[in-house]
Amino acid sequence: MNILLTNDDGIQGAGLLALVRAFKDRGHCVTVAAPLRQQSGMAHALSVLREVEYKRVDDIDCEAWAFDGTPTDCVKIYLEGMSDGRHFDALVSGINDGANLATDVLYSGTVGAALEGFLHAIPSLAVSRDRESEIPFDTAAGATVDYLEKILTVKHEPFLHNLNFPKNFRTGKAEFMSTRLGQRDYINAFTSRTDSDGRAYFRIGGTIYDVDAGEGTDIHAVNCGFVSVTPLTCDTADYDALVELRHIFRG
Repeated sequence: MNILLTNDDGIQGAGLLALVRAFKDRGHCVTVAAPLRQQSGMAHALSVLREVEYKRVDDIDCEAWAFDGTPTDCVKIYLEGMSDGRHFDALVSGINDGANLATDVLYSGTVGAALEGFLHAIPSLAVSRDRESEIPFDTAAGATVDYLEKILTVKHEPFLHNLNFPKNFRTGKAEFMSTRLGQRDYINAFTSRTDSDGRAYFRIGGTIYDVDAGEGTDIHAVNCGFVSVTPLTCDTADYDALVELRHIFRG
């Protein structure tokens, strides 16, 4: 298969390099288009008001390009400006060093890059691993290749799947569970500080507070030692509200 890899941790991210090794070990052709530096929290942002520099990276064992932009920049620029129409069987974004669960997918640069692949009609995975996970990146990468190879035998249309690896596997091996998104918030997410020069600033952070981590959610699955798989879509329309509005407009 022809695989395009990207991430939001930067082109030297351990999870990305593990994916390169895993896909190449299975005989797949790999291309990397990834950010030059850390781009977490960039969601589906696109750099429209500045130039995006890029360069070839020679110390990765495949064709690899680094872009001084967002994860979405990397995918969009490579596919539309550099690939010469090359067909890709799949795009994989990750493996992110930190979970992308529940409503955090709305902020995730890892998911944003995978979404761009999906918008280009490419089967796409966003893959993340809990930051405190004891599962090696190489193990998670191998399981990701297994998952993608299997799912492509039964799904022949583009898809966007968000995968999250737990802290530990429930049975010592990767078990995948289909899930819905939970709901996650953060307590004291904004901290105001002043530096020695009198510059006031906020730092975004805080303690995780899960509003919905019930059975069936991605949060519940990883807490139970499963790899959560949440199918996503770019269609965010509220169809129940559309029906309601039609009735209102007819009144």
